[in-house]
Amino acid sequence: MPKVTKQRLFELLSARHENNPYSRLINIPSPDSFKDIKKASQRIKQALLDNETITIVGDYDVDGVVSTTIIVDFFQRIGRKVKHIIPNRFEHGYGLSPKIVDLIDEGLVITVDNGISACSAAKLLKQKGIDLIITDHHTVGKEIPEAYAIVNPKQEDCTFPFKEICGAQVAWYLCAAVKKEINAKVNLQEFFDLLCVAIIADIMPMTSLNYTMVKHGLKKIKTSSRPAFKKINEMISKEIFVSDDVGFTIAPKINSAGRMEDASIALNFLLASTDYEANDALQLLEELNCFRKNLQEEISKKATNATNPEENAVVVWGEDWHEGVIGIVASKLSNAFKKPAFIFSINNGIAKGSARANANINLHTIITEASDLLLGFGGHKNAAGLSMEAKNLEEFKERINKSLEEHKEDLHIEHDVLGELDVSNVDIEFLNIIEQFEPYGLKNHRPIFKITNSQIIKAELFGKDKNHTKLTLNSDGFLFEAIKFYCDENFDRPTIDLVVSVNKNEFRGQINPQFLIQDIL
Repeated sequence: MPKVTKQRLFELLSARHENNPYSRLINIPSPDSFKDIKKASQRIKQALLDNETITIVGDYDVDGVVSTTIIVDFFQRIGRKVKHIIPNRFEHGYGLSPKIVDLIDEGLVITVDNGISACSAAKLLKQKGIDLIITDHHTVGKEIPEAYAIVNPKQEDCTFPFKEICGAQVAWYLCAAVKKEINAKVNLQEFFDLLCVAIIADIMPMTSLNYTMVKHGLKKIKTSSRPAFKKINEMISKEIFVSDDVGFTIAPKINSAGRMEDASIALNFLLASTDYEANDALQLLEELNCFRKNLQEEISKKATNATNPEENAVVVWGEDWHEGVIGIVASKLSNAFKKPAFIFSINNGIAKGSARANANINLHTIITEASDLLLGFGGHKNAAGLSMEAKNLEEFKERINKSLEEHKEDLHIEHDVLGELDVSNVDIEFLNIIEQFEPYGLKNHRPIFKITNSQIIKAELFGKDKNHTKLTLNSDGFLFEAIKFYCDENFDRPTIDLVVSVNKNEFRGQINPQFLIQDIL
């Protein structure tokens, strides 16, 4: 394997984007290619002319909260107030449900980031004589809700050219169609700060249209006039934002509201019109996020202990595990055990679960095969939510393991290593080349490299709970430090082979390379 030099790094990363048809904003697809979008925007125009009540129904994750923010903010900019409901995870469950329909008496309903599986709620709205416009990006099931219009790129007869977009992008495109329909003076590029947060948080492929939108969005966060983003800039004082700043710092705070309490706290933060409001909401999000981290650690330990490493999937459950964190735990265990993970919380005989996979298999397809055991489910290739009677858990576990038997090769996607790293080559220029090709994400991974046969000079634990490891290593006479988070194993051997990524570590104005261990070979 040839060693990766700066020149080689630049060539490899350039090649990833050379055929992107949407590399410039002027070339991104127009709203017209969405099925039903014209019908939806005309109906919204009618509602505006007739002064009808418009109710937006969102979702409690980052994508859902951002989608709701975009639509509400868009209507504010055209001088119209709309109602909005974000379901409470614990009280209403997911999306447009019969419980949510009970709260709506008239007018027009628009869903964002949900609705494609809301068949019974759609019927109830129809009985009330209320029109429904669904905007969603989740996989379309066998039964499609009865709605006035459905805007979802995953519909078979939708001609929108890039299918893998998040709910906020679909909502943004609806705003673009309405803007055109009513000839409004709204600058839609001003929503890119919000859009990039949703695309990153919802783990959309960081290629094509998404790559371009996020690249512009990360710059927009720096110059955003929203009080929420001004606060974020105070909190993360950096020259340039990268996708990890959103993925590891911004998104978890926004997400913690819906996970732990109520997503309206996050919505109030993003919609805040003064610095004072934004600051108040951010303080609360900080507290909820700390609470979330502690709970997550606790449940991760229990779930790890209940896992049988021999099986094809992690399928574990516990009484009253906090529903707000089981998705993150599923993600963590899926990566740790390198296989799909299903984590369930049991409450009053009902098991609610979250599934995550970093794999070539499609979770939605695998779960569909066991759908006769379920009360309901939805999601996409890498993430899903599901529920069943707790008595069915054992059979579900058996069937999932059985159906994954034929897919053993595909249970986990290993990262593509760019090559063997010459550690002495890693300097500021090397780091700048990596940064030049930000944003990274799904299908456009941050470059990772192999370092073989490094001598272990020292291994030490660090962090509040001493649960992270720092290794001091010698590679061909070059000394460097490498960090592995959530790792407390014993390194009493002379040499080691690693897979690492390299980050910029900014501390007190000093920039140094930071080697992060992705895998120990």
